[in-house]
Amino acid sequence: MVNRRCMQWVLAVCAVVWTVAVFWVSPATAVPLALNGKFEILTGEVSTHTPGKVKLMEFADFYCPHCHLFDETAVPLLMKEFGDKLEITMVGFPVIRGKLPTAFDMYEQAKMMGKGNEMKTVLFRTIHKDKIDGVLDRSLREVLIKEVGLDPKAFEEGMASGKPAKAVDNGKRWGERIKVSSTPSILLDGNIKVDGVNMTQENVFTVIRSILENDAKR
Repeated sequence: MVNRRCMQWVLAVCAVVWTVAVFWVSPATAVPLALNGKFEILTGEVSTHTPGKVKLMEFADFYCPHCHLFDETAVPLLMKEFGDKLEITMVGFPVIRGKLPTAFDMYEQAKMMGKGNEMKTVLFRTIHKDKIDGVLDRSLREVLIKEVGLDPKAFEEGMASGKPAKAVDNGKRWGERIKVSSTPSILLDGNIKVDGVNMTQENVFTVIRSILENDAKR
């Protein structure tokens, strides 16, 4: 069990330009098996659940300080608690105005080359700790690309293909479709949304643990 004192992360969020109500859907009526915690079951979204494993999609903005906090503190705690029973993937969802999309494109390209998590960590550090939140020019990109263990030439060719930008656009449309109201927000198993005031350590752990406990009862 993770030390409770180390788990007291209560996340503030970066608001999107629109707002939606965050509410608790009664587990007794919303899902076949009872789930604990506060969440929203999204009608029209298909469950991607695999028994014994929870897929967590994190909608995040590289320029959002709360997303950086989530990546630096919450993700390690979640992985320590649930291990290989939890799969975490970030979906780029820009909400901070006036920022270039380069960081999001770089993440998607690295993900295509098998180094998405490594690039995500490096980008968050570069923007929030190294305080480089302006233009990620080609010379700086080369340093970061090499740091995560990728070939700069192949990486830049992938960037120029337009595929990363398309992936970012698809992620934005996905977030808009499910009405992501703030960053970071999470989507569990394709149709269980946790966001806004419900993005607390206790609630996120409760919902994930409840999903896995339901699997164990089957």
